[in-house]
Amino acid sequence: MNIQNLFKIAIKALGNNKMRCFLTMLGVIIGVGAVIAMLAIGQGSKNSIKAQISEMGSNMIMIMPGAERRGGVRQSSDDMQTLKPADYDAIVTQSTGIANITPTVSSSGQWVNGNNNYPSQAQGVNTQYLDIRQRRVAQGEMFTEDDVKTAAKVCILGKTLVDNLFPDGTDPIGKVVRFGSIPLTVIGVLDEKGYNTMGQDQDDLALVPYTTVMKRMLAIDYLQGIQASAIDENRTEETISEITDILRTQHKLREDQEDNFTIRSMQELAQMISSTSSMMTVLLACVAGISLLVGGIGIMNIMIVSVTERTREIGLRMSIGATGKDIMTQFLIEAIIISVTGGILGVVMGAIATWMIKLFAHWPVQIDPSSVILSFVVCTAIGIIFGFYPAAKASNLDPIEAIRYE
Repeated sequence: MNIQNLFKIAIKALGNNKMRCFLTMLGVIIGVGAVIAMLAIGQGSKNSIKAQISEMGSNMIMIMPGAERRGGVRQSSDDMQTLKPADYDAIVTQSTGIANITPTVSSSGQWVNGNNNYPSQAQGVNTQYLDIRQRRVAQGEMFTEDDVKTAAKVCILGKTLVDNLFPDGTDPIGKVVRFGSIPLTVIGVLDEKGYNTMGQDQDDLALVPYTTVMKRMLAIDYLQGIQASAIDENRTEETISEITDILRTQHKLREDQEDNFTIRSMQELAQMISSTSSMMTVLLACVAGISLLVGGIGIMNIMIVSVTERTREIGLRMSIGATGKDIMTQFLIEAIIISVTGGILGVVMGAIATWMIKLFAHWPVQIDPSSVILSFVVCTAIGIIFGFYPAAKASNLDPIEAIRYE
């Protein structure tokens, strides 16, 4: 018997039990839809993180005080005071691979304007911070090198701070606000960035000359960190090695002593986050894949029931010339039709679910074509694997015994 006739018989047999057929498909539909939606969430998150890191600059270098923590060992306060302004000066004068560099110190506290107040940070930086972080002053101007040298009482506010300190829409430029008890004149407003992938508000900060934060707010003589950008992205590792040598010389460390500072690049951070994101995506896909496996078990279950119900039909067909191969092929075709049709509907369901996640949850999502292809391959495989046993059982029936079956 040719394949075309077997397809017609299979479709007719499935059509006789439409509701049972649909309920069997439902497991596959939910499984495929869940896999596509989960992979879309994972891929979207990964791409969003990469885009944000790219915006910050993949050539960005972060220098932090203290050795790299191992085994959860807690560091003393002295270990976190190893970066000095002299280290920053040494990097500026000796490094050949740095395009921009800024010391960083920050203080948390209450920002006050009249009756309005808001808890946030005062981020101490120099004039090159904007180039490193690829930000700009949308209104007003950036403070100058003279402001840094004189520890001037000026600040650049983020959009979140402006909205909370000036809720009536007053122009903040030229106004005096207080950080704790220290008055600061607003000379600029940063461009709006919104929330990043980690859920952090990138506009919830204020930029202040780092000398102002060190001397007037914290009264410290050390830096909490240094941020820099390499001249060329391809020279980032070379620049990190150069900075390491400069700082080891500055700190008078012997060859057998570990670094008392930590240097990280955005490339390294991107690889780490991408690896973690990929692991989470695989985990989500595996969890969603369980429902696909359950759908396959449902197909096998319903096909076994179908074989039992149609035992006499199978006996009659075999008695008039149908071979065991014909019977097996027919039941395999039925199983594959259920799984592939369920897969197609599952792809549609996954696309709709992904669109709804983006619309209502505002999560970054992206459907990868490979996930759709993979779902179809898995669906077909499930139809063949889980349909094989019932099909083999049907093909091995004895025609005489099958006809006598009640």
